[in-house]
Amino acid sequence: MSNSNRYHIIGTAGHVDHGKTVLINKLTGINTDRLKEEQERGISIDLGFAPFKLADGSMVGVVDVPGHEKFIHNMLAGIGGIDLVLLVVDVNEGVMPQTREHLQILQLLQIPRGILVLTKCDLAEEDWIDIVEEEVRETLAGTFLEKAPCCRVSAIKGDGIDNLQQTIQEILKELPPRDEDGPTRLPIDRHFTISGFGTVVTGTLLSGRVKVGDTVEVMPPGEAVRVREVQVHGEKAEVARAGQRVALNLAGLERSELVRGAVVATPGFFTMTERFDARINLLAEASRALKFRDPVHLHMGTAKVTARIALLDRDEMKPGESVLAQVHLDSPLVAHRQDRFIMRSYSPMATIGGGQIIDPAPKKHKRFRDEVMQALKELESGEGSFIVQKIAELGCVKLKELEQASGLGRDRISTLLDSLAAADQVRRIGDQWVTSETARAWQRVLVDAVDNHHRDYALQPGMPHATLKAALPTKVAPKAFEELLAELVTDGQLAQRGEWIARRDFSPKPTDIQEQLLKKLEKVYRDAGVEAKGRVDMLTLAGTPENQVDSLLAFLFANGTLVRLNDDTFMHKEAYGKALHALKEHFAGKETLTLAEFRDRIGSARKQTQAILELFDSLKYTMRKGDERVAWQLPE
Repeated sequence: MSNSNRYHIIGTAGHVDHGKTVLINKLTGINTDRLKEEQERGISIDLGFAPFKLADGSMVGVVDVPGHEKFIHNMLAGIGGIDLVLLVVDVNEGVMPQTREHLQILQLLQIPRGILVLTKCDLAEEDWIDIVEEEVRETLAGTFLEKAPCCRVSAIKGDGIDNLQQTIQEILKELPPRDEDGPTRLPIDRHFTISGFGTVVTGTLLSGRVKVGDTVEVMPPGEAVRVREVQVHGEKAEVARAGQRVALNLAGLERSELVRGAVVATPGFFTMTERFDARINLLAEASRALKFRDPVHLHMGTAKVTARIALLDRDEMKPGESVLAQVHLDSPLVAHRQDRFIMRSYSPMATIGGGQIIDPAPKKHKRFRDEVMQALKELESGEGSFIVQKIAELGCVKLKELEQASGLGRDRISTLLDSLAAADQVRRIGDQWVTSETARAWQRVLVDAVDNHHRDYALQPGMPHATLKAALPTKVAPKAFEELLAELVTDGQLAQRGEWIARRDFSPKPTDIQEQLLKKLEKVYRDAGVEAKGRVDMLTLAGTPENQVDSLLAFLFANGTLVRLNDDTFMHKEAYGKALHALKEHFAGKETLTLAEFRDRIGSARKQTQAILELFDSLKYTMRKGDERVAWQLPE
């Protein structure tokens, strides 16, 4: 992907009044303090945005976040989607409380790269600036900014701005592009109404793309709407791509239905969750331990909700600890595996930690269970482990379901599945994926079901195909069942004989009592010949016990003693042979046949004759034309 097609977002961070907004104004020519109150007070209250054209011609979005402690929730709404942060420090003040808190947040969110920007350098001596930079470096020790480049600037005079621009450009070239081919996901950070246009939402497009005319889903409220217009960095566009700052005009959506934290997404792909499993990190600087089900303010993307932390293997976690936990939300939000979030104490509010989602849609866990903790550790260990465990948990899944559960793009999941299949951890059956262990277990279920059927219905030639399918979970698709069955037939464990599935070496073995019942039943049908009546009459005549009927009939059908004309009427093979011979004799001298002619020829009643002729039709021996039949594919 060429640099012209790489889209990234830059964000600012730092203490209030350290010059972030003035710096962005110098870089972009835009004052991101858009609110009247901000301009009057000289501080940023809400998020500000500006397009920034680099020297190589590429366009970058800039998010200017507020530094004041009172507006930290707005800062959190904007900082999560950035690729590169400018940590701004006033050389006249040095490291301040919000410098530290913003740094903690950036570290918890694992922002990829950063630049230390020392501002107002025109108001300080070089020696002093050296001292301040050394102080800041001490603060940054052990963080992702430990070795970040430092740019000294004066936004008012323009000193050092060219160097900062060049440094930004060089770092962005090293960053990988966003996933443009993934599902559309745009957390909404602003929404408003424009007269004559309707509802407009803005945000950073984290993945995918959005085109004019697309149908997207807004969650919440979970409503599908059409994209009327797209703007990228304030200019109309036909398509917006991952990594760009985007404004969307959404047709048919009322602003009153929206909240910051809602997500514009590919329809049907994402789901809202009220709990998730996560790795939780409590800052060493946290004022106290976090206890089981303590409430916290949770910030993820642009959303802010109240959550309770269900510690699974302890009653409290101490500052500086990292644990696996289940997070329960007071209102649902869109969450995906590997999403990061920030936790702030409930009261008074201060950043106390954060975490990363391991599973966005888990079952509710019981506490102090070794198997639960082991499963979570395996889920956390990597993408492959997550895919295997999610498939195991769901039984069998299609590729789209794995996309939804994992947050990974289709190409990445396909690559992982190929690798896992090569290692015999998962396999594809039909258009579904299962773990190899599950596939083997299901094949054992099929073999066991056939064995049990042989035991319970020893006279039947096997287990009916449709009945065997029902032994597997209902979500197993027919194609998957057929593939599992075919393998069992190929390796000799099972045999398929028409509609019957049996063990390869199985043959029905009637008991002495059953032999007697079979002889009586066969004699009744042989004696009746072509005049055999309906099932109930014949079974009554033979005195067949009700609990033996199905097995005895199945045995006689399987060995060819009886021929099934329809569900109610059967005939002994000798009588059927005579009827078939009579049919061929008739057509040897005539071209057409009526029911009455055949009835008289074989000496049967009308009902039985009709049943015989309909069987011949189904076998394509004859073809009906009006009230007559003609020969079609008569057997030799």
